[in-house]
Amino acid sequence: MNQDHDQDAEMPLVAHLTELRSRLLRCVVAVLLVFGGLFYFAQDIYTLVSAPLRAYLPAGATMIATGVASPFLTPFKLTAWCAFFLAIPIILHQAWGFIAPGLYRHEKRIAVPLLISSIVLFYGGMAFAYFFVFPLMFHFFASATPDGVAMMTDINEYLDFVLTLFFAFGVAFEIPVATFLLLWVGIVDVAMLKRARPYVVVGCFVVGMILTPPDIFSQTLLAVPMWLLFEVGLLCGALVKKPREAQEHSDQPPAPLP
Repeated sequence: MNQDHDQDAEMPLVAHLTELRSRLLRCVVAVLLVFGGLFYFAQDIYTLVSAPLRAYLPAGATMIATGVASPFLTPFKLTAWCAFFLAIPIILHQAWGFIAPGLYRHEKRIAVPLLISSIVLFYGGMAFAYFFVFPLMFHFFASATPDGVAMMTDINEYLDFVLTLFFAFGVAFEIPVATFLLLWVGIVDVAMLKRARPYVVVGCFVVGMILTPPDIFSQTLLAVPMWLLFEVGLLCGALVKKPREAQEHSDQPPAPLP
């Protein structure tokens, strides 16, 4: 048994709670420091985030603020969320530092690549939403606006809309990691997931319906990448599972001679 695991098992509950509090405080401080560095650029950040919509507004149309304090509070809220998203590597590092002593050596070897992959995939999902999904979606919405209706979006409603999509696509891009973990832990096997593929496809569209606005366009743009990412996770899990199983068989003692 791993020595670190034994030491962690002997650590009293109070010590665990003290360490947890310390790491949570570090996470809060990290978010506040990032927020402090971004606050001066709050207006510029909102201008950048709203660019995909403003590019397809009719000539002479602008975004509007229906609330009295919206011109200040909306960029403020966006900056706070940006600080949280940018601090995710630090937050995950603190989470890793808290749970790592309780892991075995072979678990630590696989956990570090998964941790890094989770961060990259989450940011990749947000980038996919901003650079690919938003332009297609807002172009469709602008072209579908009825005659005689001026497309003038409230800045706070737009922020809530895009934050939901950022979070949805960021979480959806974690599917390869989740699929790999299920295979690596042994909860399911590749054959079982292949048999469940039709249900996974339906589930992707159900999740897309729940996490995105009520239109088939955005639901499809989320569901299809989720299904493709499931296939990627299935492939990676199958490739890694085979060497692991081979190693487990090689570690078994030879059969006794008759």
